[in-house]
Amino acid sequence: MSVPGWWAVILLTLAAYRTWRAAALDDILDVPRRYLLRLGDWRQEGDAVPDTYRAAWGKFLGCAWCSGFWVALAWWAAWQATEKWTLIIAAPFAVGTLVGLLHRLDADE
Repeated sequence: MSVPGWWAVILLTLAAYRTWRAAALDDILDVPRRYLLRLGDWRQEGDAVPDTYRAAWGKFLGCAWCSGFWVALAWWAAWQATEKWTLIIAAPFAVGTLVGLLHRLDADE
């Protein structure tokens, strides 16, 4: 087992954040997230929550401290298995995170 240098830690951290955000919050994965949590199309204001709603999993997935830890652990394990390829794959995730964060700083919305 080895400990990553500062550059690898930054890449892994940004990649883990981007992965967690995509899985938990981003619109692009709404359909698979609804399917996994059995949300269906109930997202209308005032509708009752279906009995099959997996409330605990929904809270877990949306919690950066909860599911974010497991996403980070997966990136760490991948890095332990193959440092070079994990960093190559993490780089676009990290760049995507920085683009999103810069957009938030620059947004005039």
